[in-house]
Amino acid sequence: MSIASTHTVPLLDLQAQHESIRGEVLEAILPLIDAQRFILGEPVEKLERAVAAYCGTAHAIGCANGTDALFLALLALEVGPGDEVLTVPFTFFATAGAVVRTGATPVFVDIDPATFNMDPARLEDALKRHPKAKAILPVHLYGACADMDAILALAAPRGIPVVEDAAQAIGAEYRGRRAGSLGAIGCFSFFPSKNLGGYGDGGILTTNDAELAARLKALRVHGSREKYIHEWAGINSRLDALQAAVLLVKLKHLDAWTEGRRANAARYKEMLAGLGLPAVLPREAEHTTRHVYNQFVLRCERRDELRAFLATEAIGTEVYYPLPLHLQKCFAALGGREGDHPVSEACCKDVLAMPVYAELTAAQMSRVCGALRRFYGR
Repeated sequence: MSIASTHTVPLLDLQAQHESIRGEVLEAILPLIDAQRFILGEPVEKLERAVAAYCGTAHAIGCANGTDALFLALLALEVGPGDEVLTVPFTFFATAGAVVRTGATPVFVDIDPATFNMDPARLEDALKRHPKAKAILPVHLYGACADMDAILALAAPRGIPVVEDAAQAIGAEYRGRRAGSLGAIGCFSFFPSKNLGGYGDGGILTTNDAELAARLKALRVHGSREKYIHEWAGINSRLDALQAAVLLVKLKHLDAWTEGRRANAARYKEMLAGLGLPAVLPREAEHTTRHVYNQFVLRCERRDELRAFLATEAIGTEVYYPLPLHLQKCFAALGGREGDHPVSEACCKDVLAMPVYAELTAAQMSRVCGALRRFYGR
C-alpha cells in the first residue's frame, strides 16, 4: 500500500504510481531475468524508437543516466579543454558538471525571473563577451521549455550548437514542438523522480542528425562502433535492458500522468488565486504550449519558515535549488561572486516545490492549500 494519505502529503509518492502498473512491469521484466540478457539489446532499441517518436526526432540513444547524456552530447560536439559553454547557474549541478568533465569551462547566464529559464537578453550579452563559445546549454527547468527560438536565433548565425538539458521536461512543448527536438541534441533523465522515471538510473539523448546519432551510439560504448576498435575515447554508459523494459511500460501511461500533473497545477492556481498570499504562482510563458510540471514551484516570502511549518503538517516540499552554481565551492576558481547573477540568487532564497504528482488527491491538495493559508494568516 502507498504510504500517502489525506493526513500525509509526500512531495512525491512513487508507490502509488507503482501500484497502478505493477503487473505490467513484472510481465515486462521477468522474461529478461529468465533470459539473463541485461545490457542494451532489443528492449533498449524499442525504447529508443518509442522515445524518438514521442519527442518528434529521428533518433534516440539510450545511456546510463541523465548526467552522462549531457556529457555524451558535449563529447559528440567535440567540446573539450579550452572551450567555453554558456549555461545557467540556476539548475541541478549535473548541467555544469558535465561541462567541467569535458575539460571545458562553464560560463553562466542568468535566468528570466518569470520562467526560471535562460534569459535570451542576458545570453546575447554573454555571447558578446564570449564570442568563441563552443556550445549553449539551456535548461528546460521544472518542465517548461526555455525560449528556444530566441536562443537559436542568437546561436545559429554564430554556428554554435544548442544542447537542450531536458532532464525535467519530457513531453514539454515549445510552440507545439517537443523538448529534445529543438536543438542539436536533447538530453533526458530517467531518474525515478522524473515524470518518466525508471526503477533506477537511466537516460537518453535525442537528435535529428544521423551523424551525431552514430557518434553518440559509439561514445556510450567506449567510442567503439566495431568490437575492440575505438574511434573516440568514449565512456561506458549503456542503458540496462531492465530499465528500458520498465520505461516502455511507463511511456504508455506518461501522457495521462502528465495531464494529471497539469490538472493539479491548474487546481493549485485556482485555489490559491485571489488569496493575497505572499507567494508567486508559476506562470506559463506564451511560448509554453505544454508545461509538464515535473515540479510545481512557488516563489514565497519567509520560505524557510514556511517549509518548516509544512513539515510539521506532514507536507513534503523541496528547494530546487538552494545555492546557484556560480557560488558553489567547486566552481570558486571561476571567480563567481554574489551579485553576478541576481535573479538566480534571489530564486535560490525563495523557491519552494510543492507536491504535484498525478496521484495527488483533492483532499491532499486542500490540505496543502489550507496550510499555506494558515501560515500566512489568510
